[in-house]
Amino acid sequence: MKEQLFPVSISLSSYGATLVRERGQESFIELLAEAGARRIEVREELLTHEDPQRFATRAAAMGLECAYSSPLELWPAGQSRPDPQLAATLQHAEAFGARWLKVSLGYFSENCDLSALAGLLSASPVRLLVENDQTTQGGRIEPLLRFFDQVEQQQLPVKMTFDIGNWQWQDQSASSAARLLGRHVDYLHCKAVAQRADGKLVALPPSATDLELWERLLGQMSQGVTRAVEYPLQGDDLLAVTREQVHTLARLGRSMEETAHA
Repeated sequence: MKEQLFPVSISLSSYGATLVRERGQESFIELLAEAGARRIEVREELLTHEDPQRFATRAAAMGLECAYSSPLELWPAGQSRPDPQLAATLQHAEAFGARWLKVSLGYFSENCDLSALAGLLSASPVRLLVENDQTTQGGRIEPLLRFFDQVEQQQLPVKMTFDIGNWQWQDQSASSAARLLGRHVDYLHCKAVAQRADGKLVALPPSATDLELWERLLGQMSQGVTRAVEYPLQGDDLLAVTREQVHTLARLGRSMEETAHA
């Protein structure tokens, strides 16, 4: 019987901003494909001289799906309409061959006009993913829950990127967030988090304890959701390091799958 493997994405920020800017994001396509990743996550903040069309062609040729991550906040403070740059960012994501655009929530309130958002999204083939970030406005359960309740009511093509580690920046429970928001999740960002001596929180590869937690969180989400590495991938042999982490994340959730079919 063939082993059950789930799709894994690599956020290119995992290789460190300096290296990624030096090499260019296109240079990682072959490495990710050889490591067994299913998706490559382009980081807008790390772009230098990449050619979007060439990137899209090469990624497709290597069998990689593409997601495009932007630091854009969907709802600017005090504004009822989405960020004016959203339309251009959707177009830029499409140019890279991305099927998904990941942004942050921003300052969502009852005054925000979801019909304006619906109009923008209907003009683009790119699906929108809204992530819990590390801010007060976009990294807490309550505003995200209000937003996705509205999305669901209005049947908008918007899903959630659930970043496991980011909840800690706002002292929120990832388990509670998964229970309340899990049905909206279409993309899982994985990172362990530790506090340095100076008090700063930093992302780390997972321990066995972290992996156990991630298994439980996946139980609140749709079966086989794509999970992404967003923690440091470092070492002399980046292919071996990446392959090991792809191997680990691809097997997360297998026990639930086996139980369901027992």
